[in-house]
Amino acid sequence: MTESSSPPLADLLHAAVTAVGGTERPGQAAMAQAVAEAIDDGSHLLVQAGTGTGKSLGYLVPALAHGERVVVATATLALQRQLVERDLPRTVEALHPLLRRRPEFAMLKGRSNYLCLHRLHEGVPQEDAEESGLFDPFEAAAPTSRLGKDLLRLRDWSDETETGDRDDLTPGVSDRAWSQVSVTSRECLGASKCAYGAECFAEAARERAKLAEVVVTNHALLAIDAIEGAPVLPSHEVLIVDEAHELVSRVTGVASGELTPGQVNRAVRRAAKLVNEQAADALQTASEGFERLMELALPGRLEKIPEELGHVLMALRDAARTVISALGATRDASVKDEDAVRKQALGAVENIHQVAERIVEGSEYDVVWYERHDRFGASLRVAPLSVSGLLREKLFEDRSVVLTSATLKLGGDFNGVAASLGLAPESPQDPEGGEDAAPRWQGLDVGSPFDYSKQGILYVAKHLAQPGREGSRADMLDELAELVEAAGGRTLGLFSSMRAAQTAAEELRGRLDMPILLQGEETLGELIRAFAADARTCLFGTLSLWQGVDVPGPSCQLVVMDRVPFPRPDDPLMSARQKAVEEAGGNGFMAVAATHAALLMAQGAGRLVRASGDRGIVAVLDPRVERARYGSFLRKSMPDFWYTTDRNQVRRSLAAIDAAAKAQGA
Repeated sequence: MTESSSPPLADLLHAAVTAVGGTERPGQAAMAQAVAEAIDDGSHLLVQAGTGTGKSLGYLVPALAHGERVVVATATLALQRQLVERDLPRTVEALHPLLRRRPEFAMLKGRSNYLCLHRLHEGVPQEDAEESGLFDPFEAAAPTSRLGKDLLRLRDWSDETETGDRDDLTPGVSDRAWSQVSVTSRECLGASKCAYGAECFAEAARERAKLAEVVVTNHALLAIDAIEGAPVLPSHEVLIVDEAHELVSRVTGVASGELTPGQVNRAVRRAAKLVNEQAADALQTASEGFERLMELALPGRLEKIPEELGHVLMALRDAARTVISALGATRDASVKDEDAVRKQALGAVENIHQVAERIVEGSEYDVVWYERHDRFGASLRVAPLSVSGLLREKLFEDRSVVLTSATLKLGGDFNGVAASLGLAPESPQDPEGGEDAAPRWQGLDVGSPFDYSKQGILYVAKHLAQPGREGSRADMLDELAELVEAAGGRTLGLFSSMRAAQTAAEELRGRLDMPILLQGEETLGELIRAFAADARTCLFGTLSLWQGVDVPGPSCQLVVMDRVPFPRPDDPLMSARQKAVEEAGGNGFMAVAATHAALLMAQGAGRLVRASGDRGIVAVLDPRVERARYGSFLRKSMPDFWYTTDRNQVRRSLAAIDAAAKAQGA
């Protein structure tokens, strides 16, 4: 639809907001206008839109009005569901009379998110079945066991579901059960070779996406589409990345590789039945050499690949290449469902070949390290030193990109986040757009409908001792107990490590007569529901709570951060990135560690005010936020709360908030 024939954007936005039962906000209108302009002139936009702005309509309405295909990528399932089940149906219905068309929309995820009918009906390939202790999982699993119940329910569900999407199954099933009825893209036979190709749920989702004007997907699939060169998303003219503060992390995950002894051994067993003895023996020998080496591996970065590891990886790479060739050249009619077995073996061996070859080649743009897990043992990992160049090349070409989140401005500007995405600092740019011109972009902060300075207090406990790498921090625990008691519970405790969260929960359970919930003791959804249901309850946890809790009202009136959440000093990837910035003449600490911490603290502080009536305090029990030179950078990254270091004032405020909540019956 051309601009001249489109109804005014303000009219479209009004219709959409009314349809979802929302309230029009100035920030939302400003965002919609900026998105429309970016789409029209093919430029890129970073929009910080605070909680309560209504940012999903701020980008959906101008995108639908433009009339071109748009892909919306989000980081969380919750937002994907909100878009597909609530915002898009109502918005499309509301805009239909004005646009005189009814845009179609669809959800698209990675293949392993969909039920595989081939796996369901033909069973798990024998190698997987043996590893699971199951030969026919549907027959061998005890019907009364959790696995047995899950598998039987999946079989019944397969006859009812229209999508085959795991997230449409309520209640859900365990990862182990789902793995019995799903495949990765490497394992999939392909629609043309599969007996169930015509009924395939994943293929049906792709076909719906090809016909849709709006395709809702996730950051991981967006990254795969951009990085791997084989398009999995339909062609599109507009890309909108919501929850954009998560994008770099998700892209890094997709661009990373891993080798473990268990993974290599599984690949050997899968391939052994399908290739000649010589090829199988070579891979087996290489696998044994890798396993022996990994038994001695110590955690940490490998700035130079040790000679012995290099030899082992070359042997693994070469043996894997031989097996891959053999798998393509042989067929064995005696192997039941041989194509599925072969495809799975091929995928497993190809992954080993690719990761081993990548590490052996030793790109200066990769970071390689050993990791050791108490339960799973040692692993060898490789990840890109930076994804900024990759994103600049793959994300911002040939389409307009809008990136939005409640936290994109760190330390007062967009430049830190922009740099991580491959964008140059915000400045007047070459209007001619020569070959070497950086992608044109603009940053816009549309604010929030909440009055943070009146609704919340940011308190930094500057009197506490500076936290060290180890130690119980007895003074911090005393401060925490006093704050929680003054608040009457109502506390979300955000900790920099699981050990710190556990220590605090144990300590306060012994001191205070109120429920203290701890992440890991129940599913996250159940914990959040219990926290919201009882105002006296506290919830303590680590990373997922910093970003994943939305509890408006009196149940969450005190948010506590135990310390600045810098990355671990021994984190190989973060320390390598910091060193690279320093070698280039920049401030590695500020560009990497402080930016990482600022993003988490901004997200954590955002848990406090979720509605216009919310009141409360964010307490940071780390004096560095007041005393250190980087403290102002961290404070500027958080909502504009009223700021204090006066512990007595904070206790009086908490008591007043608690009394007001009790007077209202909360």
